[in-house]
Amino acid sequence: MADDDLCYCFTKDSFLGKAPKKSPLLLRMVVVVLLMACSLYISSVCLKQVGIVSVDTPGILKVVERQCPVPNIEPWEIPYVHYPKPKMYSRAECECNPVRYFAILSMQRSGSGWFETLLNNHTNVSSNGEIFSVKIRRRNDSTIVETLDRVYNLDWLSSASKNECTAAVGFKWMLNQGVMQHPDEVVEYFRTRGVSAIFLFRRNLLRRMISVLANEYDRGVKLLNGTHKSHVHSPHEAEILARYKPLINTTLLIHNLKQVENTTAQALEYFKSTRHMILYYEDIAKNRTKLYEVLDFLKVPQRELKSRQVKIHKGSLSNHVENWEEVQAALQGTQYKAFLDIDY
Repeated sequence: MADDDLCYCFTKDSFLGKAPKKSPLLLRMVVVVLLMACSLYISSVCLKQVGIVSVDTPGILKVVERQCPVPNIEPWEIPYVHYPKPKMYSRAECECNPVRYFAILSMQRSGSGWFETLLNNHTNVSSNGEIFSVKIRRRNDSTIVETLDRVYNLDWLSSASKNECTAAVGFKWMLNQGVMQHPDEVVEYFRTRGVSAIFLFRRNLLRRMISVLANEYDRGVKLLNGTHKSHVHSPHEAEILARYKPLINTTLLIHNLKQVENTTAQALEYFKSTRHMILYYEDIAKNRTKLYEVLDFLKVPQRELKSRQVKIHKGSLSNHVENWEEVQAALQGTQYKAFLDIDY
């Protein structure tokens, strides 16, 4: 009996033994550390989507400016690719979409208004009009640069402004609106800021002169129900404006034509060191595929471009000049004789 009692005193627990209990505080600390590590990792991944994470102080994350990837372009193109940061709004998901800067350099009544409406018909192009027609903006070098900075930083809002995903931004600049008065400063700005110039001229300078005189007349008379319009969108309005036939001063005719030629040549000489292309209104009017060359120049996708503007002075110039016979006599035998017959 004693032996039986001795045997039964060794229970199951006596042979297996019990493991020592772990501290609840230690387990909690391990869990907290793991949670903090996971949180930091997730935060860093999220922040990298919008910027670069830098650690200036242990345990403190700082978001700095996002670095856009270098686009797949030729090395010479790099100075002409920009990532503007507007002060008035955020470019949001388009902040890394590159933008090209351009300026249309032309003269009044050379087709620049029509050409600009064609460019603005492109989803990715914004050309902001004749911004230097306001004299205070071209008062001196500083005001010109300030205006240019606003345009190219996408802070110039106009009816032509597109959304934050604009791929090419520019404006129309007449040669008599500060360009020829400050050529060195403008050329330096174009070269250092990567602005491309699009020269648009008219081959038939006589037809341009007729358009200038007719437009000046309408500015004072306002033939369209008391409203002056430099450009029209209906054949009826174009017909009304075309009824006026200017009287051309034949004594100064050749001198004025040469003056326009000299201004054109001088402008091209000033900007020869910039990236530029030269266009003529007549070439585009006769062959719209010339516009594809412009889109390639601006590095934007090709697409068909349309304009609602209607040409005012059509057909033979003899129908649009009051003293046509005198004009013919003045140009016969000169280098400008061809202007008498060319339609556009």
